[in-house]
Amino acid sequence: MIRFVFKWVLRLFLLAVALVVIFIFSLDPIMRVVMENRIRAQTGLDAEIGRVSIGLLKPRFEIRDFKLFNPPAYGGTLFLDIPEFHAEYDRVALSQYKLHLTLVRLNLSELDIVKNEDGQTNIFALGLALPGQAKTSGGLAAAKTPVLPDFQSQTGLSFESIDVLNVSIGTLKFIDLKNQSHNRSQKIGIENCLVKNVKSPTDLVGLTLLIGLRSGDFFESLVDQKKPAGAGGLLRSLF
Repeated sequence: MIRFVFKWVLRLFLLAVALVVIFIFSLDPIMRVVMENRIRAQTGLDAEIGRVSIGLLKPRFEIRDFKLFNPPAYGGTLFLDIPEFHAEYDRVALSQYKLHLTLVRLNLSELDIVKNEDGQTNIFALGLALPGQAKTSGGLAAAKTPVLPDFQSQTGLSFESIDVLNVSIGTLKFIDLKNQSHNRSQKIGIENCLVKNVKSPTDLVGLTLLIGLRSGDFFESLVDQKKPAGAGGLLRSLF
């Protein structure tokens, strides 16, 4: 009897171990699908994620080959192409409902700004508009939301800081679906730009100015003439 019970306990233990192993190897693919579905549910935009890696032994999170696509009103074209997003965090702070990131590495390969046939631009429709401007339609729900929504109300965490932010930015593209002759591309070419001790958007002013200098007059036609003109004006309005 004891031998019989031992055999079943051993079998159950081995089964439990096997399930844990399967869960560990399935966790990242499951998270990838969950993230794609959640992005689609919250924004109405299709997303593709090549790989999601959640460090079970090390406090880190990584997304590879992330692509976000515009809604049908903007031709279903590419919006964002991020080959790598890597973040390392403080576990102790997280246990206290605080987000302290020790390292964030972001590689933005391509950002496509699309103007549809109705003259609406995707970055404004997504809420990256000038302060006080409402979202527009075109596959995205209209709503008057702040440019930077309250982080704590969205996540339940209070943001502490990013010790080291490593940013790379490749190419900006403008696509006019009504008049293809307006299409243009601008290589930004920022590689491994380090920003330390980021505690608020104002700490990103230097990075913003660098993007403005590298972009030339790329953003010129997107800025309301009543607002600060040029790339710097638009970029400053995003913070």
